Amino acid sequence: MKRWVKMSKSINVIGGGLAGCEAAWQIAKRGIKVNLYEMKPFKYTPAHSNKNLCELVCSNSFKAERVDSASGLLKEEMRTLDSLVLSCADKCKVPAGGALAVDREKFSALVTEKIQNSELIEIKSEEIVSLPQEGINIIATGPLTSKPLSESIKEALGGNLSFFDAAAPIVTFDSIDMNHAFFASRYGKGNADDYLNCPLSEKEYKIFYNQLINAERAPLHDVDIKDINVYEGCMPVEIMAKRGVDTLRYGPMKPVGLRDPRSEARPFAVVQLRKETLSGNLYNMVGFQTNLKFGEQKRVFSLIPALKNLNIVRYGVMHRNMFINSPKLLNKDYSLRSNPNIFFAGQITGVEGYIESASSGMIAGINASRRYKSKDSVYFSNETIMGALASYISEEFRRDFQPMGANFGIIAPTKDKKLRYSEFARRSIEYLKNIKI
Repeated sequence: MKRWVKMSKSINVIGGGLAGCEAAWQIAKRGIKVNLYEMKPFKYTPAHSNKNLCELVCSNSFKAERVDSASGLLKEEMRTLDSLVLSCADKCKVPAGGALAVDREKFSALVTEKIQNSELIEIKSEEIVSLPQEGINIIATGPLTSKPLSESIKEALGGNLSFFDAAAPIVTFDSIDMNHAFFASRYGKGNADDYLNCPLSEKEYKIFYNQLINAERAPLHDVDIKDINVYEGCMPVEIMAKRGVDTLRYGPMKPVGLRDPRSEARPFAVVQLRKETLSGNLYNMVGFQTNLKFGEQKRVFSLIPALKNLNIVRYGVMHRNMFINSPKLLNKDYSLRSNPNIFFAGQITGVEGYIESASSGMIAGINASRRYKSKDSVYFSNETIMGALASYISEEFRRDFQPMGANFGIIAPTKDKKLRYSEFARRSIEYLKNIKI
């Protein structure tokens, strides 16, 4: 078992995902050396396959760009504070209507290049198997933390929580039958070719629906099925469908805002595909996270007329995610109450989403740097999405803690109800432009 060696002249960041890379970047920006530990390429989790840092496992979308949306405001907050993740994402965009989506391979490669080129960041390809006790450390190992380290965290912190989430299939463009598909964004937002739509008639939808809810699911190892808690934002499509025959038509298969140009009518249901690469050779099935067996994915999704010949290059998978009971354990700067020199960041803290994870890494990196320089922590205001998320995961009164993504329900209210969303954005950015960090 690896023994932890004290490195007093640097800060250690464990985990090379979005939170870890953002944290390392923020520390290096402040003139402090960083040891960034990432166990790839020597060891991979069941959901990872790319040797580069910042691999996107589920969707390639970072959600809405509009600054008057919670997700869009969070991005703008992070851009204001010079986020590595957002600067790289902006350079690797693929068309996605009103969302920010990226070519995941280019994005991962660009983040890796930026980190490798930093004179103050040293990447160490090693697995850390126990919670470090010396020096200043940020644990950003994600929801798929390796078993030895997760056991060490569990032992040190008095247990952990877990849930399951899923990824959607990715298909080749040349396998899509364009006689049964059309390009369009809902209500004409964004560019016309941002989404590829696969319509279904009522008869086609009912055949698809019945096969979907009766398809065979892949086994989940080392878990009792009755104990599974599936996060709503990553609900497998086959589980969602079992809530009712029209559930998908009000969810990922909703036809609103779309017209089939061949009939000028709204489809009964529609599957949307979004570019996975800028070249458009790969597309992912939006909202179609799944845990069906691979053969069943091919069989059932081929019932969608436009996908009758589909070629799946990455099948959907479902995997265990872990997060700590942060309200009992963490301060608002993401440090441990029991040991302020240990910070946690990313989905392991219970923030849910790519950019949310990166934002927690940003806050942890900023405050680990301040801890290193013997300065007090900066607690971001709840007038910002960043600060509101940090409050949500650290408020001690919270019971039955569950992951939380960016939303305006957790942000401090504004007096101007009529203009509240634009006021949220104005207030937040003004605060961050004046904060001393």
